[in-house]
Amino acid sequence: MLKIEDLNLGFSDAENYKRRENKDLLNSLFLITSSLDKLCLPSTTFLVGEKGTGKTAYAVYMTNNSYDNNLASLRYIRETEYQKFITLKKEKHLDLSDYSSIWKVIIYLLLSEQIYEKEGKDGLFKKFSKFQALHDAIQEYYVHAFSPEIIHALQFVRESKIAAELLSKHAKAAGEQTENITFSESRFQTNLLYIQKNFEQAISSLKLNRSHILFIDGIDIRPSTIPYEEYLECIKGLANAVWEINNDFFPSIRDSKGRLRTVLLIRPDIFSSLGLQNQNTKIRDNSVLLDWSTTYREHRSSDLFFASDQILRYQQPESKELQNGDSWDHYFPFDAPNLMAQFEKPSSFVSFLRFALYRPRDIVTMLSMLQETFSQTSSDKSRSFSEEDFDQSTFRRNYADYLLGEVKDQLAFYYGDDEYESFLKFFEFLDGKNKFTYEEYLEAYSNHEKYLKQVKGQMPRFMSTAPDFLQFLYDLNVICFIERTEDGKPHIHWCFRDRTYSNISPKVKLGETYEIFYGMSKALNTGKRLSRKKA
Repeated sequence: MLKIEDLNLGFSDAENYKRRENKDLLNSLFLITSSLDKLCLPSTTFLVGEKGTGKTAYAVYMTNNSYDNNLASLRYIRETEYQKFITLKKEKHLDLSDYSSIWKVIIYLLLSEQIYEKEGKDGLFKKFSKFQALHDAIQEYYVHAFSPEIIHALQFVRESKIAAELLSKHAKAAGEQTENITFSESRFQTNLLYIQKNFEQAISSLKLNRSHILFIDGIDIRPSTIPYEEYLECIKGLANAVWEINNDFFPSIRDSKGRLRTVLLIRPDIFSSLGLQNQNTKIRDNSVLLDWSTTYREHRSSDLFFASDQILRYQQPESKELQNGDSWDHYFPFDAPNLMAQFEKPSSFVSFLRFALYRPRDIVTMLSMLQETFSQTSSDKSRSFSEEDFDQSTFRRNYADYLLGEVKDQLAFYYGDDEYESFLKFFEFLDGKNKFTYEEYLEAYSNHEKYLKQVKGQMPRFMSTAPDFLQFLYDLNVICFIERTEDGKPHIHWCFRDRTYSNISPKVKLGETYEIFYGMSKALNTGKRLSRKKA
């Protein structure tokens, strides 16, 4: 087995695996699960999962590999794109339906060039004159230098008059259009409709050998310079466009072996805010919900354990002889403390579960931090990890800061830095309590409310009422609530564990006992009772 310092644990951010030199690394690390097969189903439109559950990793793996006869590409929405949409809205007086039409053209353009790049070599598409004319028009517009990014596709839409004229010109040259059509700068919607119809006719004419998927990522990140309402309007238009073309247009294409599809990568809370009709059926019938949940008792048969073990196993010289769990047991040959059940093999993974929100990113981050701390502090570089390494204060603090950083990133979708500071301030009023009753929560909320009104004059939207803020903390997985069964045993509810296809937005229960997530308490300075002096 390799020494701890020689292990390559991969990246916490799967976007790094898009780089060519990291493709083989992802292929070695990636665990193929049932979710990957569901992602290949023609009905799947949304890949749903909380931060760190592997949405980007799935998309990058599909992009790097022709899994199940699918050719895929991954495109990101960046800050510049949102700014361009807002500018377009002001210039052209757009509404939500216009946003949807723009996104359709962008998706068609990106998919068309993906198809041509991956299947159109050696003149294969010469017999499909409509599509060839479309491709020639695109090439002329971009001076044969099209780069498959959303920002460049959006420019094609912004200059709708030029784009429509080029499409019309090449359609006439190919004999696919007979009449002369004139276009005007002032008739943006009319130009856009012509462009959309041109794409749909050209794509419909194709007979593809392979299926093509366009993944769109980056929806979970709202740039601080883009107002929330403007941002939400843009991604609502995107979601509507993807839903309509996946269910109305692409299935209508006949006599083609290969199928087309666009898949959005999205967090559950953002999915809930899209306002899609029949949301419950869409999450159940048209989505893959990434769920890595397990139990302490069954943890060694879980996908999360297999994925974690694979990170350690793939690089071992004797990897082919190793069984599931062998590598993990070598590097973590200790038992988790305070377990009710007994296990035949070391139960150290349970210690990781106690500090994780059951996300692959959490495990990778813990492994990386443990490796770093080990390399800096251990005098015996040949040994494996011990329970003392896991209890080391530097590791615990660094990991708690990582978890709090994940919360900050999630908050940034809706709120700014000032609201985040107000969020952090609340925990001071718990007087160090890690576990608290509903009455104690109400007292802390009341004191926090008084403080904010004195200092800032108002409360953040997520703190408008005590129940609202409690739900907010539960949604962020900062707290759980604890019910008691008839025999007095605790029944613990975490949002990430209660979330299912039929319950995408679990609700917190009022009047119970609550506890702050164990791994986050150090960053929030809870876990040790403080004495508050009374005036």
